[in-house]
Amino acid sequence: MQSIPLTPDLIRGALDLERTEHGLLPHRLPARARAQCADPQLAMVEAQPSGVRLALRTRATAVELDTLPTKRSYVGLPPRPDGLYDLVVDGVLTGRTTADGGNALTVDLATGATEDRPGPVATLRFTGLPAREKDVEIWLPHNETTELVALRADAPVEPLPDRGRRVWLHHGSSISHGSDAASPTGIWPARAAALAGVELINLGLGGSALLDPFTARALRDTPADVISVKIGINLVNLDLMRLRAFGPAVHGFLDTIRDGHPDTELWVVSPILCPIHEDTPGPGAFDAAALAEGHLSFQATGDPAERAAGKLTLTVIREELSRIVEQRRADDPNLHYLDGRDLYGERDYAELPLPDELHPDAATHDLIGTRFAELALKR
Repeated sequence: MQSIPLTPDLIRGALDLERTEHGLLPHRLPARARAQCADPQLAMVEAQPSGVRLALRTRATAVELDTLPTKRSYVGLPPRPDGLYDLVVDGVLTGRTTADGGNALTVDLATGATEDRPGPVATLRFTGLPAREKDVEIWLPHNETTELVALRADAPVEPLPDRGRRVWLHHGSSISHGSDAASPTGIWPARAAALAGVELINLGLGGSALLDPFTARALRDTPADVISVKIGINLVNLDLMRLRAFGPAVHGFLDTIRDGHPDTELWVVSPILCPIHEDTPGPGAFDAAALAEGHLSFQATGDPAERAAGKLTLTVIREELSRIVEQRRADDPNLHYLDGRDLYGERDYAELPLPDELHPDAATHDLIGTRFAELALKR
């Protein structure tokens, strides 16, 4: 096995690579954006490498990757499964493994207290690869912070060449991040990208799709051939703003993106169906009874009557996003609106309910990705 330097041209899907004492930590927001927000939730999720992968061209039959993951657990809830690493060879999923060891982060949902325990570096081994020139991708866990420590192979490795595929830049909430998906290639944006033959950059940020100006600037400054922004659910479940602020904030967010991408195909996507917040405002909260029984579920705690005072619900957000896009399309024909219920609606909820009343399961990720590829990316 020969050591392969971990250079930026071997890593796709990250907007920044931080040099740490162990190696490289992929970030999905640039350093300037990270410096403008002290929210620990955003700091955690943007460093989870959803959509980030090593992309290699090689004849190697064996590849080893040393990583230092940080694994989360929650007091009173069953242990979370270890993050998965997916091996894709010439576009086909051919292997899957987990990393032993790593750091441990324990979170008490009732108090917000956390405990960190350091752990050892893990070594992943992928063997039995075909002995020919091939494209190899190692997709990192979408929900587990992962430092890249070392890479080895039994043959020379080059960066994956540019195949001329369009680059799709997507921003959304924990659903786009991949909550409750089965694996990193199973998150709905990865599924849609594979079906449409595009290169994914995923800025799905769990709990953090909040129309932040620094996120808009990151989208503005990232080269892309098609862009999508999925807006709404986090604004409702955090009860972050009222209708008066929402409309101008959406306009400002889109204006910033258009400063860097004046003619790029741009999709504004409203929330998928989420019955607890369709007509009930936030804030959202953990269901205490479900936590006491050892499982996670969410509920809406607002009063539907507060819509009259400008509180946001998913119904209100869809109406406003549709209106805004229709208004802007008079001068921006490359701007499109997609109702999230076309990706997952009432009939789908009857067949594939949201397990925690907020996030889709693995089968639903596949459904949403398939539909998004057909409705948007393949146009």
